[in-house]
Amino acid sequence: MRTCIIFNPAAKGEKAGQLRRHLGKIGSQSTLKQTAGVEDARRLATEAVREGFEIIVAAGGDGTLNEVLNGIADVPDGFERARLGLLPLGTVNVFARELGIPRKLEPAWQTILQAHETRIDLPRVDYHVNGAPARRCFAQLGGAGLDARAIELVHWSLKKKIGPLAYVVAGLRALLQPPSKITVTAGRLTATGELVLVGNGRRYGGEFKIFPKADMRDGLLDVCIFPRVNWLTLARCGAPLLLRRRLPSKITENFQTASFTLAGSSAAPLEVDGEWIGHLPATFSVQRSGLRVIVPREP
Repeated sequence: MRTCIIFNPAAKGEKAGQLRRHLGKIGSQSTLKQTAGVEDARRLATEAVREGFEIIVAAGGDGTLNEVLNGIADVPDGFERARLGLLPLGTVNVFARELGIPRKLEPAWQTILQAHETRIDLPRVDYHVNGAPARRCFAQLGGAGLDARAIELVHWSLKKKIGPLAYVVAGLRALLQPPSKITVTAGRLTATGELVLVGNGRRYGGEFKIFPKADMRDGLLDVCIFPRVNWLTLARCGAPLLLRRRLPSKITENFQTASFTLAGSSAAPLEVDGEWIGHLPATFSVQRSGLRVIVPREP
């Protein structure tokens, strides 16, 4: 089965170093495409689909994964022609954790060689960039409000030094800014909040199971609305998240739906898979079983 690996040759860190040390072996069993800048992985993934590769591997973090995913989507029948593979080299690797993909290089590569496929739901969001319509697929999660603003404020040099704690620092900075007012509409249901999180899987930020009822194969997105986001909210959520990896009950409004819209001020930021993409308004939807992913075989 023809396999293409898309990776950043300039990536730093222990996992990226392991990949470089194994490139000879991996390269003899696949084709390597190297990125040179932002959104380059997306272009290379589109190119790989058109060249007939059957497995396209994102070697990187959740941002690289999202670029490769959207590169496949840029070909009209891309998800029927190609499967998504993952070598998780990032800071958090939420999607890999969700699907049980090994986070160590060698077993992750063996998973790709075994080419065991599963189908999961494919979420997407429609919004506007500079007045022009845009669509972005995502694998694991999305968000609007405080969480997207924190991602927008992350210093990437700090992220390289302290890893996930960089998001905590950015989140504290975001709390000091005026909150976003967001309206969620799903059919007859309408709700408002200052932070909206959207899950395809259960996890947010790695270990935290913000969406405990989520199922990547049920054709539904899980929506979690925080009516208020302030220091009191942070204090109430802190201990349950750290001790039980879950949010306390009654602090959020939660529901499941196949599609919904978010509206707010033009300054309300939007993110998917941990990458800031723009601002509201936006419409979320999901294609059931739309994504083919290479995962470990079940015992």
